Amino acid sequence: MPALARSALRYSSRHEAAASDTFADHVVAGLSDKQKWLSAKYFYDVAGSELFEQITELPEYYPTRTELKILEDNAAAISAYIPLAAALVEFGTGSTRKARIVIDAAPQISAYVPVDISGDFLAEQAAGLRRQIHRIAILPVVADFTRDFELPSQIRGRPRVGFFPGSTLGNFEPEDAVAFLAQTGRVLGNGSTMIIGIDLIKDEAVLNAAYDDAAGVTAQFNLNILRRMNRELGGNFDGAAFRHKAFYNVPEHRVEMHLESTKARRVTVAGRTFDFAEGETIHTENSYKYTIDSFRALAVKAGWRPVATWTDEQGLFSIHALKI
Repeated sequence: MPALARSALRYSSRHEAAASDTFADHVVAGLSDKQKWLSAKYFYDVAGSELFEQITELPEYYPTRTELKILEDNAAAISAYIPLAAALVEFGTGSTRKARIVIDAAPQISAYVPVDISGDFLAEQAAGLRRQIHRIAILPVVADFTRDFELPSQIRGRPRVGFFPGSTLGNFEPEDAVAFLAQTGRVLGNGSTMIIGIDLIKDEAVLNAAYDDAAGVTAQFNLNILRRMNRELGGNFDGAAFRHKAFYNVPEHRVEMHLESTKARRVTVAGRTFDFAEGETIHTENSYKYTIDSFRALAVKAGWRPVATWTDEQGLFSIHALKI
């Protein structure tokens, strides 16, 4: 699918030339393509971030509770891979709940650097953590973590440990996942460690339910990007005229999320007009699933060395420690 040869979080080289870093230019580029698409990184305005936190509490959404249990059950073992006076750098911070487990288990951590594109949500999470933890420096960075960014000067010279939970790497096309992991290695530097969550291949029914819950919260999360385009880019999308569509693509080992137009329509956004046929979709997200071996191979390709893996009893999810 060449038109979709891009990450849901990061443009591939094909789209770098077509879209700048602005939301408007990105939307115009994505909606102008033969298969319309939008980047999942734009899900996470304040409303989107709050909706995602609701998703993590849903009974169908196994990744969060499973990863939390793996972290809790293996906190001491994970802590053994964190050096003395290390700075914990979290790429794409949502709730700091998972980071808190690692911080509590590793008293040798001296600083926590949450990095996220949603500045308001990040500030709220950082403020909450400062009220709870006083022994370490909390140094938030507002940045698109899928691109190179500067770490705070306060952690210069300290060992760095990257933290990337939630299987967010699955939102990248595999070739872009390699590029992203290589980039994290550049940001963190040689000798660093990465603790990363990876969702595993499993029964199709379990995956479909996780991304299309009975309460419709994931649908609202997906549709929120239409509301954001209306609010920020002068769009006239009718959210009631689009429906959430999610399914596991077995050959590609990925869950796909789309917004499907229920009838032919013309929409204006960012000063441009776009036509939709009945049943035409905007592809908003991919979530790739891996085996333990296939992820390790991908990490090695990006320059990282796998050193440990932890999973749950059912084999739903995995956490990996990598070194560079």
